[in-house]
Amino acid sequence: MLLLQQMIVLFIFMGIGFYCGKKGFISDSSAKTLSFIVVNIANPAMILNAGLSDEASIQGKELAFMFLLAIGVFAFLILLGYIIPPILRVPAEDIGPYKVMIIFNNIGFMGFPILQAAYGPQSLLYASLFLFPFNILIYTYGIACMRKNSQEKESFDLSKAVNVGTIACAVSLIIYIFGIPVPDFLKTTASSLSGLTGPLSMMVIGQSMINMKAKDMFGDVRLFIFSLIKLVAVPIVGIFILKLFITDELILNVCYIMLATPVASMAAMLAQQYDGDYKLASKGVALTTILSVITIPLVSLLIF
Repeated sequence: MLLLQQMIVLFIFMGIGFYCGKKGFISDSSAKTLSFIVVNIANPAMILNAGLSDEASIQGKELAFMFLLAIGVFAFLILLGYIIPPILRVPAEDIGPYKVMIIFNNIGFMGFPILQAAYGPQSLLYASLFLFPFNILIYTYGIACMRKNSQEKESFDLSKAVNVGTIACAVSLIIYIFGIPVPDFLKTTASSLSGLTGPLSMMVIGQSMINMKAKDMFGDVRLFIFSLIKLVAVPIVGIFILKLFITDELILNVCYIMLATPVASMAAMLAQQYDGDYKLASKGVALTTILSVITIPLVSLLIF
């Protein structure tokens, strides 16, 4: 029930962003500004706040296990990237975008706010470990998938994978593991800024949908089936496998949110930059985001 309530709240934020976009209160340029605030300020603050919290009680071995588990989850998703497109008979030129949409979920804009509200700061510490393989993979494997049909050759730049998100994760974990004392005013600052993540991120997503037509999204049968596989089948299968050797409910819930969130907005950005199908990726982001408001709480009731 708590998860359902949180998804309703996020959906309301998304609706407000859509309304403001339609009325011109949030333009494309201002949406980019809001995205910058979320990505570079609010979201890192939320990650830092998890490490500063007195509520979390995780041992170093648990964090190490979670990091290996995060790598395992991404390996599972990469494997699905080779299985699902042939099943859906995806055209050769669209296999790259579909692989990226399968592997990379919106763990920052949606996953973290959901975990923060539903399961508290301890869940965020676990979830933050997913950012390391996410960032490394999206700037290597993600680019490689998108540029298969591109003439542009760009070597991997490690500096792109080392960004404010991964730095915030590292700092948060160091502070937490070594018990480094932090002044109360910094804790209050991080806590206050972290509260911006959910509302602003969902408003930006809502604004991005103002030019999307419902018939374009829901009329693409292959994409609709893909979305149901991604949002329903993949989390169910993934959690079923994890339950075979994991009993900790919090870890399972974190992994569920990491698997059940919609396509990452980065999928559309990579498609635009590396000659993938930008329209397809954008529709995938929009459609899975809308459906996830229903599927995340519903599938959670089925598997927990």
